[in-house]
Amino acid sequence: MSKFIKHIILGFSALTLSGCAEEWLDRKPQNIILEDQVWNDSKMITGLLANYYDRLPAHTSLTTGWAEFAAYDEAMWSNNDDGRNNIVSYPFDRWRLWDYTLIRDINLALENIQKYSTSLSDTQKSQFSAEFRFLRAQVYFDLVKRMGGVPLVTKQLIYDFNGNPETLQQPRNKEEEVYDFIATELDAIKEQLGNAGSNTRANKFTAMALKSRAMLYAASIAKYNGRMASPISTPGGEVGIPAARANDYYAKSLAASEEIINSGNYALYATNPNIGENFYDAITKKSANREIILAQDFLISKDKRHGFTYDNIARNVREDNLSSSSITPSLNLVEDYEYLDGTPGALKIRNASNTDYIYYDQLQDVFANKDARLYGTVVYPGTSFRGTPVQIQAGVKVWNASTNSYRTVESNTLGSNYEDGGLLTGSSGPQRSQTEVTNSGFYLRKYVDQTAMSSTRGIRSDMWWIRYRLGEIYLNASEAALETGKTADALKYVNKLRERAGFPANSLKTLTIEKLQNERRVELAFEDHRVWDLKRWRTAHEVWNGNANNPKAVIYALYPYRIVRPGHATHNKYVFEKMVAPRFRAPRFFQMGNYYSSIEQLVIDNNPKIIRNPFH
Repeated sequence: MSKFIKHIILGFSALTLSGCAEEWLDRKPQNIILEDQVWNDSKMITGLLANYYDRLPAHTSLTTGWAEFAAYDEAMWSNNDDGRNNIVSYPFDRWRLWDYTLIRDINLALENIQKYSTSLSDTQKSQFSAEFRFLRAQVYFDLVKRMGGVPLVTKQLIYDFNGNPETLQQPRNKEEEVYDFIATELDAIKEQLGNAGSNTRANKFTAMALKSRAMLYAASIAKYNGRMASPISTPGGEVGIPAARANDYYAKSLAASEEIINSGNYALYATNPNIGENFYDAITKKSANREIILAQDFLISKDKRHGFTYDNIARNVREDNLSSSSITPSLNLVEDYEYLDGTPGALKIRNASNTDYIYYDQLQDVFANKDARLYGTVVYPGTSFRGTPVQIQAGVKVWNASTNSYRTVESNTLGSNYEDGGLLTGSSGPQRSQTEVTNSGFYLRKYVDQTAMSSTRGIRSDMWWIRYRLGEIYLNASEAALETGKTADALKYVNKLRERAGFPANSLKTLTIEKLQNERRVELAFEDHRVWDLKRWRTAHEVWNGNANNPKAVIYALYPYRIVRPGHATHNKYVFEKMVAPRFRAPRFFQMGNYYSSIEQLVIDNNPKIIRNPFH
């Protein structure tokens, strides 16, 4: 017998002789959490839920894929690497998602809470189960909006090692079946969710917000896919929703939206008398903000923070940054914000006969009387951030009397002065080739944190990311009402949002889907709606058609200049030039195969019942 085994036997004998062996063997290990411990502890279940909330899919958010805000038409990329300015075409796997790991984890949680939770009350078990089901419905919505119909798996799939995996291989459900499942689930759980008043955990109205959005997507796909010359579909309905279902889905979306609106639990943020600042506050203020339905929160005190402000704050107001100015809004977006008299938002930079510039006393004057949502979204020339002017000036235009024309002078040195002592190039650009400074002439304001030190490497930001807010719900309600012939209601809802933005009451007297599409563009910019809206309306291939002569497919910039013409009335006034953004390389190109993302070959290899999406 080895010395080692002898010592083990002797040790065990000593425990037996001392009478404590039985107690020692019965002790629960201290480094393992058992199932019955987890599912009978409400704090542990809440912690698990928090993990699942953080794992919810997102294409663009403050922590996930935020750089992709610069990959469409809201903005361009002004940091290092021109990749997002040179997307020759969107790859077919761009929006791919097949996250059955999270689905499995949620299904397991739902089964375990019923199996092991003996000390929780029935109300607690019901509430936790409802919250897990909400999260599962949210994941299925993210799957269906990207992939079309996917397998609806609602319980654990357990392999019995018999050598035949067919029982685990589910085919794809129809696209409409997935949307129907989402609606049915949300209706079933909404009264059980609890969490009244919370904007970081799901409650009844969060469920209706998801239903409002999901049903609107299903309705518009049913309507607008059917209107295409060649509707995108598969024989089994995995892709494509029958046009006959559109009205039903619109009605469900409208009913869910109105349930939120009429509840009185939420209100559009309208606290700051400065309506431009108020719109920024509506997104960023965490206290006394009844507009927010669900947000992903961050807290410096809990060391849960992110670097979005670090990477996107305007150049001359950055703190200890080694990076900044990444996402810079496009002139395309800026000009989609209308003037308050209802006229189109194209900036007026040339006189009526196009023979000369329009001269402005101050940089911000060209933006006067614009939709206030512009200020709350974009830092434009002549405005400030954190109380500090963001100095945006591309150069000077010097009058040459001999040629009766202007000579344009720019500098590679930010914050430099011209020979007359006045500013030449602003400390925040814009710059044609330099990085980490705007190349478009604008900076992002929405979601960039005004709190001191939030753009430092050590502190960073705890700005929250909004998943659902009342502003979107008003737009969902307006669209669903318009599409079902309830024009008066559609006008009522959209005009409510416009009035907050500074428009007169009832500013729109008539409404078209095109007008409403623009309202979504300006209200929801940089909130991860743009690409999904164009996909569901089936216009993405027309807007981003890959044609360099199509102004919608190309990113434009606005460059301001100071006039140098001593002794003349225009001296030290400002003019503006519109141009294709200097670092922009390739027009946006969305192909028919982008409407539904490709399914990874490994998925198909593991489950031959999964059919490919069209064009792949």
